[in-house]
Amino acid sequence: MWYPKLNKKTLGILLTVCVILVFASSGIVYLIGQNSSKPIRVACVGDSLTQSTEYPYNLMNKLGDNYVLRNFGAGSTTVNLASETPYMESTLFQDALDFKPNIVIIMLGTNDAQPSLFPYNGTFVGDYITLIQAFQKLSSNPEIWLVLPPPLFDNHTGHISPEYFDQTILPGIQQVANETNLPVIDVYSLLVDYPEYFPDGIHPKKTTGNGGNEPVAQIMATAIHKAIAPPQP
Repeated sequence: MWYPKLNKKTLGILLTVCVILVFASSGIVYLIGQNSSKPIRVACVGDSLTQSTEYPYNLMNKLGDNYVLRNFGAGSTTVNLASETPYMESTLFQDALDFKPNIVIIMLGTNDAQPSLFPYNGTFVGDYITLIQAFQKLSSNPEIWLVLPPPLFDNHTGHISPEYFDQTILPGIQQVANETNLPVIDVYSLLVDYPEYFPDGIHPKKTTGNGGNEPVAQIMATAIHKAIAPPQP
């Protein structure tokens, strides 16, 4: 039987066709030279200011179809590992890691301004860096953004100290950013002149029938969206 003599170029083409046919027969087709597009996974990490506001929902709408966003906010949680409710010991922390995000937005620190935690907050910076490092170890190699949380206003309960938050927690977050070389999104400055938005001094008021937190949620979502998905030139 006679077989045609094939040059290297022809052999390469035939081999490529054979590979495509093999994968097609099993229901999987890979197109040579074409990257399959995957949505960008965004993890919103935080306490009740993430869990119970509409900012993640508003942010998702701003990001569009190329993104998948999940809310991993856990109410009452802290950065401080010495508290009764550290974020790193919540189930949502592990869920956020399992999500293997491409972008992580961390807005924590508000509950660390509790007077009962003052003696333990010497580890605040180190504990925050430990939290960050857990995400940095992921195979998804996520971009990580730190958020300066909304301001605290006098709520007359003594449960959380606005002064301690301003003087210790906010500088601590900035120190974490400096030591880890991570960007900061400052929503604190955007909201500091609007105490009327926070009737209990901590949480934004709900102004819509479906539980929304306008305009605070929109302000936070807009600032975060501008940082993580800047407009294309």
